[in-house]
Amino acid sequence: MTVRNITVLGSTGSIGVSTLDVIRRHPDRYRAFALCAHSQIDKLFEQCVEFKPNFAVLRDAALAAQLAKRCRTAGLQTEVRYGVEALVEVSALPEADSVMAAIVGAAGLEPTLAAARAGKRVMLANKEVLVMAGELFMHAVREHGARLLPVDSEHNAIFQSLPADFSRGMAACGVQKILLTASGGPFRNVALSDLEQVTPEQACAHPNWVMGRKISVDSATMMNKGLEVIEASWLFDAPPEMIQVVVHPQSVIHSAVQYVDGSVLAQLGNPDMRTPIAYAMAWPERIAAGVEPLDLFKIARLDFQAPDFERFRCLQLAYDVLRAGGTAPAILNAANEVAVAEFLEGRLSFLGIARLNDQVLQSLPAGPEGSLADVLAADAEARRLATRLIRERTFA
Repeated sequence: MTVRNITVLGSTGSIGVSTLDVIRRHPDRYRAFALCAHSQIDKLFEQCVEFKPNFAVLRDAALAAQLAKRCRTAGLQTEVRYGVEALVEVSALPEADSVMAAIVGAAGLEPTLAAARAGKRVMLANKEVLVMAGELFMHAVREHGARLLPVDSEHNAIFQSLPADFSRGMAACGVQKILLTASGGPFRNVALSDLEQVTPEQACAHPNWVMGRKISVDSATMMNKGLEVIEASWLFDAPPEMIQVVVHPQSVIHSAVQYVDGSVLAQLGNPDMRTPIAYAMAWPERIAAGVEPLDLFKIARLDFQAPDFERFRCLQLAYDVLRAGGTAPAILNAANEVAVAEFLEGRLSFLGIARLNDQVLQSLPAGPEGSLADVLAADAEARRLATRLIRERTFA
């Protein structure tokens, strides 16, 4: 059996750690070729010791120098690099045929795009790539023959529930609607009047999933689901009206597809990201992921409800920018990244996140998504405006 070399973008995050766990379970099938992280040098060093990658990449030169010294002392042959250019270069190296794109936020755009342009098997866990530059990214996938496999549990579930030839069109395959499930986060039943006082600790306490702080806050505002709506639109060539968000508190049905004959096909499983990661890594085969089998008798019941767009204003904004197109999604994503960071630092209220996002969208006109430079310019301008609005104390 040929061993597949995998580059892990974001190896110290939750998706990266889960990916390495699957690699650990199947050393005869997979090898970590390159590990890339932002700043968690201790964790990255431990991963280098265990998996002995050819390359390790950090964003900062000083941290990279420290890691390189520690690797040499440990007798490792791992080459340590740093910076965005290094991320892009490593993502395109021919020795690795697969890239796990798990860098959170806009920082993952350029290396993931480089992987697509190199014709890789791109396992996409970074939804911002498609949110910011869906047209550019999907064009790169098609032009360079990359294999795009969704890792988000919802999109992975949709992928599993669609016919193999869905690329010929949703209508031609008899698809009526994509049902994108959402847990509703920790505040789906909290009175609106109480949300203004929500703390970062409360927002990060997701009831079902173990995630990073930024994604946990996005789940609490349902911005995460809004970004997933945009991602689903690009992945499956589906218009906004074909994508319906369904609040499903148990997080057992990860998403479903409704067909014109009245049937619904869904993918179920325990809330563990190793399941979609293993599916993307082994596709079209299936391998053990270390996940406990789903016990339907233990689950006992499954509940569903429609999302409250007043409570979850960020979800409505995501639908709005998807319909607007161009750089509007990139503007929303950039504003939201600033807003969440400020909330986590205690400088913005929980409901202020949606208010800030809305104000930035109203203040910055969207342009066409003509090039990567256009996308990055819109992203930068939205960040500057969001930061200025907060500094001027326009929002609380």
